[in-house]
Amino acid sequence: MTKTARAVLWAAIMGLCVPLQVGATSRIKDVANIEGVRQNQLIGYGLVVGLNGTGDTLNNIPFTKQSLTAMLERLGVNIRGANAQQTLRTGNVAAVMVTANLPAFATQGTRIDVTVSALGDAKSLQGGTLLVTPLLGADGNVYAVGQGSVAIGGFQAEGEAAKIVRGVPTVGRIANGAIIEREIDFNLNKQSQLRIALRNPDFTTAKRIAAAINDYIGAPTAEPLDPATVGLTVPPSYHGNVISLLTEIEQLQVEPDLPAKIVIDERSGIIVMGRDVRVSMVAVAQGNLTVTINESPEVSQPLPFTRNGTTTVVPRTRIGVQEEGRKLALVHEGVSLQQLVDGLNALGVGPRDLIAILQAIKAAGAIQADIEVM
Repeated sequence: MTKTARAVLWAAIMGLCVPLQVGATSRIKDVANIEGVRQNQLIGYGLVVGLNGTGDTLNNIPFTKQSLTAMLERLGVNIRGANAQQTLRTGNVAAVMVTANLPAFATQGTRIDVTVSALGDAKSLQGGTLLVTPLLGADGNVYAVGQGSVAIGGFQAEGEAAKIVRGVPTVGRIANGAIIEREIDFNLNKQSQLRIALRNPDFTTAKRIAAAINDYIGAPTAEPLDPATVGLTVPPSYHGNVISLLTEIEQLQVEPDLPAKIVIDERSGIIVMGRDVRVSMVAVAQGNLTVTINESPEVSQPLPFTRNGTTTVVPRTRIGVQEEGRKLALVHEGVSLQQLVDGLNALGVGPRDLIAILQAIKAAGAIQADIEVM
């Protein structure tokens, strides 16, 4: 075997040893959700008491006054009289909206966190206590009851002539502040059909998820229904044990695929480009024009022994124009994201100029990607 033949053979062997570039893979549980396994929002209206004079102004906020009156009457205190209504001037009460998230499969007696937000003109909820507040779902039923001491992340201090505020003292949180009283009926183990919902809908990703599941099960049990949904028929061996099936499926690795997109935030100058962004061959030039105006007035005095001469100020203006000429930078066709970034960085432009360049290239039809402006 000649030296040339041995060199060719060695080059071929080394080429086979080069590792293939594999795209980043993710678990199915990181790119999709199981339909029906979700949280539910709860909301309620209540009163926070015990404030140090930072509550609602009862004469300006009528619903706080009405709520306080109704609550006291339920406790057996009658303040419907004219004298009692006139002397009701407490600033230690604030009307609030209470919100929480009901987790999936939450059981009775489980505690959840709640957020308390002032509804009136209260200045601060510091030191307050939320009274018993029913939390309702979208169907109008009570699913939890909240109560407890409010913890805020900000504070407010003021004197006669100055005031300082840090954070938002009118919003607080109660850790484990609500007890679940009603469960949402959903028996996952009795389901025979499941739907996997993709967080970022895409035809290719849906097909890859279905293919990964079918390869693992060994039967055509999964089918992409649309870009955002994959239908799954529970195999007979997993009837009554859907949790075990989902535990195994959610660990399968797939490579998500998304359309090429460029996201631009013009307010902060942030640019995010996806890996599949490609451009056609295009030439880009960018330059700045700087105009400098300098005023340096001079004093003009008359010659010695001049009888009618006067001292005057003579204006002197210097104008300079400087244009930073940039040569055309050639961006080749079908370049990768790294090459595109290197080419644009070679122009020496800032983020805001780069935004204008990308939009101009898109207007020229040379970018095969969507540009989304936030």
